[in-house]
Amino acid sequence: MQTVDMNPWSILVDTTMSPLTGKIALVTGGSRGIGLATARALLTQGASVAITATNQARLDAAATELGAQAASGRILAVAASVRNHAEVHAAVAKTVAHFGGLDILINNAGVGVFRPVGDMTVDEWHRIMDTNVSGVFYCCHAALPHLKARGGGWIVNISSLASKNAFVNGAAYCASKSALNAFSEALMQEVRYDGIRVAYVLPGSVNTGFGGLSNTKSEWALQPDDVAEVVIDLIAHPARSLPSRVEIRPAQPPRK
Repeated sequence: MQTVDMNPWSILVDTTMSPLTGKIALVTGGSRGIGLATARALLTQGASVAITATNQARLDAAATELGAQAASGRILAVAASVRNHAEVHAAVAKTVAHFGGLDILINNAGVGVFRPVGDMTVDEWHRIMDTNVSGVFYCCHAALPHLKARGGGWIVNISSLASKNAFVNGAAYCASKSALNAFSEALMQEVRYDGIRVAYVLPGSVNTGFGGLSNTKSEWALQPDDVAEVVIDLIAHPARSLPSRVEIRPAQPPRK
């Protein structure tokens, strides 16, 4: 029995009863926000978890926080950019070497730059697409052989309701998440008979300050732990089922 103080939706967890006990997960963008919450939830459920991030200071802080929660040896922090194919493959290889395999990939790393198309730079466009779309491809490409070697597993891609609800100044971000949805749908059909289940989660407004936007929505917005709980519920589904798409939104956003 493991007592956990940092998880608001599961304070006392018997990890011997969890279907995630002994599983090995890799969470990209795991140093803050939804990624950190998901890593925390996976650890709470008995999994071993590797997290990636590009900011070394945030990565170290997250590893320290998660390491205080998990049993020794169940957390691994790897500095890597999902925009770099070689770094992604190295991160997956380090995860497999450290823990002995890979069962779960959470593609959470994402970038948002919100400005009119006419004001957006070419570098900003590429940063969004290279992170939100190419980065997911790189991670899946690197992880699939290891998931197949384990006889199956899970890939969960964190998308956004912006993928279907476009908004002003969000053209690049909305396009990237729409592409992620289509990628997820196609990949799901490709690998389902390998025992690999693919799902994508579309959160609405989440209280993370994502994209550098000022955060004034904390009283009504989703919290990162809300999204993490959805991810855990997906992974815990029986092998016969494949919930491939989940939308999650604030219950009572401000009236328009």
